[in-house]
Amino acid sequence: MSEAVVVVVAGPEDHGVRADLFLARSRPEFSRARLQALIEAGKVRVGGTAIKASQRLQGVERIELTVPEAVAVEAQPEDLPLAVVHQDRDIIVINKAAGMVVHPGAGHAGGTLVNALLHHVKDLKGVGGELRPGLVHRLDKDTSGLLVIAKHDVALRVLQAAFKSREVQKTYLALVLGQPLDEGTFNTLHGRHPTHRLRFTGKVTEGKSAVTHYKVVKRYAHGARVEVGLETGRTHQIRMHFAEAGYPLFSDPLYAPKKAQRPDLIERQALHAWKLAFLHPRTGKPMEFTAPVPRDFKDAEKRLSLEHADLD
Repeated sequence: MSEAVVVVVAGPEDHGVRADLFLARSRPEFSRARLQALIEAGKVRVGGTAIKASQRLQGVERIELTVPEAVAVEAQPEDLPLAVVHQDRDIIVINKAAGMVVHPGAGHAGGTLVNALLHHVKDLKGVGGELRPGLVHRLDKDTSGLLVIAKHDVALRVLQAAFKSREVQKTYLALVLGQPLDEGTFNTLHGRHPTHRLRFTGKVTEGKSAVTHYKVVKRYAHGARVEVGLETGRTHQIRMHFAEAGYPLFSDPLYAPKKAQRPDLIERQALHAWKLAFLHPRTGKPMEFTAPVPRDFKDAEKRLSLEHADLD
């Protein structure tokens, strides 16, 4: 395996600073965890001698980091269809198809978004020393729409911070059963369901905050199309909130009751990650992307419209 040597020079202003803190500040392309791993492996040296993370600098050091080439992970590249919305040297934005799992796991060793990215992205730098895409957020298997993926550690950390500080705008479209108010906000806790272990619920006494804003954009006799904005990004948040408010997403296999199971309308939960807006991790330039509404979602709306007409 080939290795690259990165040299960092400490100056008088760095006297007394811990070596790991100095390196994290000087070489932001390496995460703290990555630097710690290099130090523990003896790959960070001064004058040929390995240093410790807690070592205090004198301010005259020439520090050499021997960085192994990113290693391949277990996931293998696969030539799968991939709808690329935007790509540059730092990020790639994907319009994920419904039915595609984001990353390999139990029961999904292949055929995932990660497998597709390993094939299609030729300038992937890797994260954490592994040749893999930096997943900043996720979508459920049967939710379609936009995802932004980092190509290297710096982009990953900047985007993670933006998501954590709620600077990323995520807008979804959903088809729900019933007639919710014209607009509203769900503000609950979020935790694992006590009896249905695959579900989450807002009806817990302890948990993280979950905030969902919505507005109705079109009504039908048996349901509505809603535009949803996420203030937080908890697992199954939209699905959970609408179901527990009495307006489940059509054909949601986990949260919708039998009356909302409508395979004649759509064969997966009627949820689409429609818009995504954020600041570019390198340039700070505002970026906004829109994923076209998929055909099965449009077809479901046509059928709902026909049901509406039948009642007139």
